[in-house]
Amino acid sequence: MKKAIIITDTSCDLPGEIIDQYPIRVLPMPVSVKDKPEMNISGLTVKEFYDMMRNNQIMPTTSQVSVATFIKTFEECLKEKYAPVVIGLSSKLTSSYQSALMAKDTLKSDDIVVLDSKCASLGQGLVVMKAAKMARDGKNPKEIVEEIVPYAEHMEHIFTVDSLEHLKRGGRISAAQAFVGGLLNIKPILHFVDGAIQPLEKVRGRKNVIKRMVEIMAQRGKNIENQIIGISHGDNEEMALELADTIKTKYGVKDIIISWIGPVIGSHAGPGTLALFFQNA
Repeated sequence: MKKAIIITDTSCDLPGEIIDQYPIRVLPMPVSVKDKPEMNISGLTVKEFYDMMRNNQIMPTTSQVSVATFIKTFEECLKEKYAPVVIGLSSKLTSSYQSALMAKDTLKSDDIVVLDSKCASLGQGLVVMKAAKMARDGKNPKEIVEEIVPYAEHMEHIFTVDSLEHLKRGGRISAAQAFVGGLLNIKPILHFVDGAIQPLEKVRGRKNVIKRMVEIMAQRGKNIENQIIGISHGDNEEMALELADTIKTKYGVKDIIISWIGPVIGSHAGPGTLALFFQNA
């Protein structure tokens, strides 16, 4: 049986130093400027990207990983005697999952596995990292799938955004939901339900957001102190570090990964986003 290699996309928000440790291939998910497709933003740092969003200099949009990209990647992996295991962005948020299935069908190879993570950002990244650790340790694709599917199903996504306008513009929430979340000094808290974004509740004030996110973690999390916890942010490092310190103090958690939210997720969540990922079982 071929060795497994994990295929993901740039929405996973895993830090590069982690990706480099494991058998992971990250496919680019295109990001462009709405109404200005000729504008090249590929050279921007993540900080510059968010600064331009804040100043209304760009309105970014994303598209899925193409079928052709998946076919090329699968062919390369198979030629190198690897079995590709695809763990990408939730199918509720992108068509990349369908692209991967079409590529698998085109090649008609039983060595290709395509999973719908129903996750995003570092939640997806934690799933990818766990699968890649197993692949590095010699686990075959079947063994990886058996452990990763329930792990992904129990990955909580709790997050807040500075403005719901970006999610509304990208069709991720309704205009009515965005209006309620935009009330003065009200910070929305959202979560994932079966891979889709749903409003959870509203909190007044920045300090109360972190407090409430940790309370939700206490209600939903299981064996928190022994988990790898994920925190990602859209140019909101101060709150990310404060959230991490609060979790470490409360639960004695030793392993927390903090990462920037890249342009793929950032295009829809916007600057100021703060997200927390953990297991609920």
